[in-house]
Amino acid sequence: MGFLMLCAGVFCLCAAAYDWDFFFENMRAQLFVRLFGRNGARVVYGLIGVLLVVVSFGSLFRH
Repeated sequence: MGFLMLCAGVFCLCAAAYDWDFFFENMRAQLFVRLFGRNGARVVYGLIGVLLVVVSFGSLFRH
């Protein structure tokens, strides 16, 4: 589970950093784009990515 969260976090961070059109034009991302604008949505997804990476490291190295 930790590895999956790590991959999702890195994916969100890359999408936010590189401003991927296919990611931000997706129907699921449109909520944040409408609420915060494109750059605001990038910040939100960047924060989500950081959160997922931090939680995944806690999950991976808990043992």
